[in-house]
Amino acid sequence: MALSAFVGSHRRPKAGWFATIGLALVAIGGAYGALAQDSFVNFESGQVRPMALSPEGARLFVVNTPDNRLEVFNVTPAALIHVASVPVGMEPVAVAVRNATEVWVVNHLSDSISIVDLSAADRIPRVVDTLLVGDEPRDIVFAGPDRDRAFITTAHRGQHSPFRFDSLLSEGRSDVWVFDAQDRSAPLTVLQMFGDTPRPLAVSPDGNTVYAGVFFSGNKTSVLHRDTVLGNIGDPEENIDGIPAPLDIGMIVQSNEQNRWFDGNGMEWTPTVRMTLPDYDVFVIDAGAETPVEVDRISGVGTTLFNMAVSPSGNELFVSNLDSRNIVRFEGPGEFSPTTVRGHFIENRITVVDLDNGNEVLPRHLNKHIDYDRFLGTDEENAASLATPLQMVVNPAGDELYVAAFGSAKIGVFDTGELVADSFTPDPADHVELSGGGPSGMALDVARNRLYVLTRFNNSISVVDLDSRTEIDTVAMYSPEPAVVTDGRQFLYDARYTSSRGDSSCAGCHIFGDVDHLAWDLGDPDGSVLDNLNPLINELPPNVPRDFHPMKGPMTTQSLRGMDNHGPMHWRGDRSGANDPESLDAFDEVAAFRAFNGAFEGLVGRAEVLEQEEIQAFAEFALTIHYPPNPVRNLNNQLTAVQQRGFDAYNNVLSDQNFTCNGCHLVSVQAGLFGTNGLTVIRRFGNTVRQPLKIPHIRNMYTKVGFFGRSRGADDGGLPVLGDQIRGFGFTHDGAWDTMFNFLQDFTLDDDVQRREVVDFLMASDAELLPAVGQQVTLRQGNVGQVRGQLVTLLQQAAVTTPRPACDLIVKGTWGGEPRGAVREANGLYRTDRAGETPLSVRLLLQISQVPNQQLTFTCVPPGSGVRMGIDRDEDGVLDADDID
Repeated sequence: MALSAFVGSHRRPKAGWFATIGLALVAIGGAYGALAQDSFVNFESGQVRPMALSPEGARLFVVNTPDNRLEVFNVTPAALIHVASVPVGMEPVAVAVRNATEVWVVNHLSDSISIVDLSAADRIPRVVDTLLVGDEPRDIVFAGPDRDRAFITTAHRGQHSPFRFDSLLSEGRSDVWVFDAQDRSAPLTVLQMFGDTPRPLAVSPDGNTVYAGVFFSGNKTSVLHRDTVLGNIGDPEENIDGIPAPLDIGMIVQSNEQNRWFDGNGMEWTPTVRMTLPDYDVFVIDAGAETPVEVDRISGVGTTLFNMAVSPSGNELFVSNLDSRNIVRFEGPGEFSPTTVRGHFIENRITVVDLDNGNEVLPRHLNKHIDYDRFLGTDEENAASLATPLQMVVNPAGDELYVAAFGSAKIGVFDTGELVADSFTPDPADHVELSGGGPSGMALDVARNRLYVLTRFNNSISVVDLDSRTEIDTVAMYSPEPAVVTDGRQFLYDARYTSSRGDSSCAGCHIFGDVDHLAWDLGDPDGSVLDNLNPLINELPPNVPRDFHPMKGPMTTQSLRGMDNHGPMHWRGDRSGANDPESLDAFDEVAAFRAFNGAFEGLVGRAEVLEQEEIQAFAEFALTIHYPPNPVRNLNNQLTAVQQRGFDAYNNVLSDQNFTCNGCHLVSVQAGLFGTNGLTVIRRFGNTVRQPLKIPHIRNMYTKVGFFGRSRGADDGGLPVLGDQIRGFGFTHDGAWDTMFNFLQDFTLDDDVQRREVVDFLMASDAELLPAVGQQVTLRQGNVGQVRGQLVTLLQQAAVTTPRPACDLIVKGTWGGEPRGAVREANGLYRTDRAGETPLSVRLLLQISQVPNQQLTFTCVPPGSGVRMGIDRDEDGVLDADDID
């Protein structure tokens, strides 16, 4: 095809712009030599608002999270008809319709919003703009004057955040970005709220109020440091074999409405706790103000907030959530111990906030039919249960609420009056069974009395007839997920199969394969001491105990991300292949994960453990889950001057007897290790021997901020009152250290300046994927100068090959009247998605983008993913444009 067909008559960018690009590529040098990589990387992102209907109900928009696309369907009385597939950013999790011609998509991994235009004369939906926002955006709604303001939830961090890095360590952790939908060159404001990582949004019927919910809002629990507890752990003090519990364990405590603190045994610790946990769950925003502003806060809604919906009357706010029971100690049968959370560690709820009655909070337990005093659960209990409630929809009459039960493969149907009054009776007759697992979102088709449901496990859409409350059709979307992902995912989420009561799963703590930001005391006094066969980093005399006592004390939930290649699992490494007779290898991560099988019986509450082939499938799935790139590190992967000094100290200063920080917490790109060498350490303080601890990685340190000061003794010691905290848990295995800076006081760094520098490095530490992965920029007519910096960064990073490739760079857009794609090759040219075409230069791509309706989006994708995501979607060897031909 001739250049004129791509470019047409237009005004080219200035020559200086081309020179800048050329110099950038020359400065980097080198050819891209991709290492052997899987073409699909599993991030297990949680969908938030994955479906939306057009205003007139003629089109359905669905995010295809694993394939990084927005799927467009025509809605007819007979069927859903697929009409377009629009490449957007990586891991899209939410979609909102602005008007009849524009749809906005939230890209969780790309930290971006794709604006999709539907009005082109050629009828090809296309991305016409990309907005860069804070880290891990999750939800979007339109509100304010004429509903022409976009509100987007993000974490309080990210390379595009307007806040300084210092603010990570002292301020609110929840951001809501607000854009004028018409003049979107910069956000109107970025609201910063005193909570941690927001997720759901909801809008009042008049559009003047926006509600923002905190994802990991907590439940007023915290942990006392072991030096405060001093072995005073209550009953029992030993396991069933009479072996005393370790002395170096803390205690989980919870504050009541009077800010008095009690542990799970009922013992009061108020004098030792010098802080408050206000537990702000939902923030109320005046969307109609000249500049939107927070006007109210609501507490006590839930521990983990998933989604929200407002009644058509505007009188009630419904919040789907989990309530975590981490104040209760121990797993296991509870025969020797007085308490256990076996089969009852979380409760699934919809909390009603009465907006007309002072925002009164009314939690509603969805599974109140369960008799938790009896174990096991019955088949009848299981059938009536709903697990992991996600998106909700209220019908226009306001008398019915539908909730997607992600862990139950069901839609729950509630009479809203009964839900408000808590007079409903859980009944499987009020459930809609779905053929696909993991329902995550819905769109209500009022005209046809249908409900469209996205089922995440099979990446499909279920069509539900609400008259008969039955699934009448399913429509599959293309998914690039390999069988190892799809075969094992159910064992993380499926509460009906993995728990006898049908109300809980591993995902109750490992939220979407990650964490819940709580600590749990999941020791088992009925258990026996386990041999520690893991290799140690330090030599110990033969008489020093090194084995694993079953009463381990509080430990924070660990992520299922990034476990591959990192050795034994659990904080102590007590899930180890070394104890598996079929492996005997402490660094066999599959065998280590199989050792968790007992938790299905002792914690989740299943009648028996999984079959061997099932736990094997779960293990293989879990080991595919990746950490995202570090959002604190610069996009060009260069450390700041302060971070570099911290890196130098981390690697060169003896901070713990004979070791540098890196001597234990090994960061080695070549070895694929990111903060651990996989070994175990046992430390002695005087006559006290600490429990064994597997040296942990450091990839998620930036997510643990929000606990700004801890107490270590009674108030008569003159300790300051620390005031409001966002979180009750911080760093180390039990979360008892409030800040990384204070933790480093125990190590022999030179001074406080150096400690702060090491903290800065830790917050920006390396991960498997470099920071550019997921990043995007859209070129369109007239915006070249505005986006030049971002584009140069992506082009530079695409050329990086050592010590490892940074990313593959793909281009998506419409040119020559067709949806097209290209991927950067080693020579810096871009191979297109039609065989036989001459590869394109950056110069030519820039020219193409300056033609009206030929916007091009560049995206850095994981190394090895470029061909699949850029030019051969189904990896069948026939390129995408040739497939269409």
